[in-house]
Amino acid sequence: MTSFSDLKNAYKLQKEAKRVKKELKNIHVEAEANGVKVVVSGEQEIISIEIAESVDRNQIPALTKDALNRAMKKAQVVSAERMQGIMGEMGMKTS
Repeated sequence: MTSFSDLKNAYKLQKEAKRVKKELKNIHVEAEANGVKVVVSGEQEIISIEIAESVDRNQIPALTKDALNRAMKKAQVVSAERMQGIMGEMGMKTS
Protein backbone atom coordinates (compact mmCIF):
# COMPACT_ATOMS: atom_id res chain seq x y z
CA MET A 1 0.00 0.00 0.00
CA THR A 2 1.28 3.47 -0.86
CA SER A 3 1.79 5.71 2.11
CA PHE A 4 1.13 9.44 2.27
CA SER A 5 4.88 9.96 2.64
CA ASP A 6 5.54 8.07 -0.61
CA LEU A 7 2.98 10.19 -2.45
CA LYS A 8 4.46 13.36 -1.01
CA ASN A 9 7.96 12.31 -2.12
CA ALA A 10 6.70 11.43 -5.61
CA TYR A 11 5.04 14.84 -5.93
CA LYS A 12 8.20 16.57 -4.74
CA LEU A 13 10.30 14.58 -7.21
CA GLN A 14 7.95 15.48 -10.07
CA LYS A 15 8.06 19.15 -9.12
CA GLU A 16 11.86 19.14 -8.97
CA ALA A 17 12.08 17.34 -12.34
CA LYS A 18 9.93 20.06 -13.94
CA ARG A 19 12.16 22.73 -12.43
CA VAL A 20 15.29 21.06 -13.79
CA LYS A 21 13.70 20.66 -17.22
CA LYS A 22 13.06 24.42 -17.31
CA GLU A 23 16.63 25.03 -16.21
CA LEU A 24 18.01 22.71 -18.91
CA LYS A 25 16.17 24.68 -21.57
CA ASN A 26 18.29 27.71 -20.66
CA ILE A 27 21.63 25.87 -20.55
CA HIS A 28 23.49 25.96 -23.84
CA VAL A 29 26.46 23.78 -24.75
CA GLU A 30 28.50 24.01 -27.90
CA ALA A 31 30.90 21.95 -29.94
CA GLU A 32 33.00 22.91 -32.93
CA ALA A 33 34.51 20.88 -35.75
CA ASN A 34 36.88 22.76 -38.07
CA GLY A 35 34.69 25.80 -38.66
CA VAL A 36 31.28 24.26 -37.96
CA LYS A 37 29.87 25.31 -34.57
CA VAL A 38 26.75 23.77 -33.08
CA VAL A 39 24.89 24.98 -29.99
CA VAL A 40 22.32 22.78 -28.27
CA SER A 41 20.25 23.21 -25.13
CA GLY A 42 20.47 21.00 -22.07
CA GLU A 43 17.24 19.46 -23.37
CA GLN A 44 19.18 18.37 -26.47
CA GLU A 45 17.44 20.73 -28.86
CA ILE A 46 19.50 22.43 -31.55
CA ILE A 47 19.80 26.15 -30.87
CA SER A 48 22.08 27.14 -33.75
CA ILE A 49 24.49 25.89 -36.37
CA GLU A 50 27.17 28.21 -37.73
CA ILE A 51 29.36 27.35 -40.70
CA ALA A 52 32.39 29.48 -41.44
CA GLU A 53 32.77 30.65 -45.04
CA SER A 54 36.18 28.95 -45.23
CA VAL A 55 34.70 25.46 -44.72
CA ASP A 56 34.91 23.24 -47.81
CA ARG A 57 31.36 22.64 -49.04
CA ASN A 58 32.03 18.91 -49.40
CA GLN A 59 33.04 18.63 -45.73
CA ILE A 60 29.98 20.37 -44.30
CA PRO A 61 27.87 17.22 -43.73
CA ALA A 62 30.63 15.30 -41.95
CA LEU A 63 31.74 18.29 -39.86
CA THR A 64 28.15 19.13 -38.92
CA LYS A 65 27.49 15.54 -37.90
CA ASP A 66 30.67 15.48 -35.78
CA ALA A 67 29.89 18.78 -34.05
CA LEU A 68 26.24 17.78 -33.45
CA ASN A 69 27.20 14.43 -31.94
CA ARG A 70 29.71 16.03 -29.59
CA ALA A 71 27.29 18.79 -28.55
CA MET A 72 24.53 16.25 -27.87
CA LYS A 73 26.86 14.15 -25.71
CA LYS A 74 27.79 17.23 -23.70
CA ALA A 75 24.10 18.07 -23.27
CA GLN A 76 23.40 14.50 -22.09
CA VAL A 77 26.14 14.81 -19.46
CA VAL A 78 24.73 18.13 -18.22
CA SER A 79 21.22 16.69 -18.07
CA ALA A 80 22.35 13.55 -16.24
CA GLU A 81 24.28 15.61 -13.69
CA ARG A 82 21.24 17.79 -12.96
CA MET A 83 18.92 14.79 -12.61
CA GLN A 84 21.46 13.03 -10.38
CA GLY A 85 21.32 16.06 -8.10
CA ILE A 86 17.54 15.69 -7.76
CA MET A 87 17.83 11.99 -7.03
CA GLY A 88 20.44 12.73 -4.37
CA GLU A 89 18.22 15.35 -2.75
CA MET A 90 15.42 12.82 -2.62
CA GLY A 91 17.71 10.26 -0.94
CA MET A 92 17.68 7.96 -3.96
CA LYS A 93 20.79 6.25 -5.21
CA THR A 94 21.91 6.60 -8.81
CA SER A 95 24.47 4.41 -10.45
